[in-house]
Amino acid sequence: MEQMLINGVVLAVNYALIALGITLIFSIMNILNFAHGQMFMIGGFVVYYLYGIFKVNYFVSLAAVVIVLGVIGWSFETFLFRRMRRMATREENSMLLAVGTALLLENLALSIFGEKQRGVPPVVTGVFRIGTAYLPAGRLLVMVLALALIVGLLLFVQYTKLGRAMRALAQDREVTHLMGVNVNRVAAYGFALGAALAGLAGGLLVTVFGVNSGVGNVYSIKAFIMIMIGGAGVVPGAILGAIALGFVEAIGYELLPGSITYLLIFTGLIIFLILRPQGLLGKPWG
Repeated sequence: MEQMLINGVVLAVNYALIALGITLIFSIMNILNFAHGQMFMIGGFVVYYLYGIFKVNYFVSLAAVVIVLGVIGWSFETFLFRRMRRMATREENSMLLAVGTALLLENLALSIFGEKQRGVPPVVTGVFRIGTAYLPAGRLLVMVLALALIVGLLLFVQYTKLGRAMRALAQDREVTHLMGVNVNRVAAYGFALGAALAGLAGGLLVTVFGVNSGVGNVYSIKAFIMIMIGGAGVVPGAILGAIALGFVEAIGYELLPGSITYLLIFTGLIIFLILRPQGLLGKPWG
């Protein structure tokens, strides 16, 4: 039981980092970033090549992830989604564009990196014993770094000028523009930050699970599950969704065959959405 709880905490913290990235983008732009999992995957590959192949310091590799994914996110918003918002007449166009960016990144990754599973050497070694459970030092490091990033993001959004502008944009884009805020610049920074968070999650978890070109879809689906549980565009809801998925997954994999766990998760999600389609903390539609 203790082992399941520890595994659930580790998964929940890392999933929260993924969920906050996609929530940030959705709240600011009202767009579901279907490429979020692919950005996670790219972050994993950046760390694989810098830390695993070229022996660059792990924390420097994570800084490179922020730069690479930040540029990708900024470019997507500036050159693709901003133009789409100006020219499109149907909301469905943003969804199609988001799906297209996911396919673009995944196929580029397959062409460049191939299908082989890659892993990296452990950043730290050792195992901690907590009661009857065991926690590898590598997973503890990943959890602590993810938790620090989550706290840092919440403080940034709450107390910095740019963070307050992002919150204002999420509440009302037109009023924010009338108040003199450069909404295009804030949206681009928000997309870059959301993409960087996805990449950082990939850079952290590559030390635990490795990375391959097809892993993006898996984490995109998990991100969607988390925001559907918590409520789209709601930061506390994203964290609650991550906690729920992390613990359910940890308990399910311990007690049930792997394929059965997600069958039950999807079944439970369908029932949950029938009863509460807006999620735990989301506002009712309409």
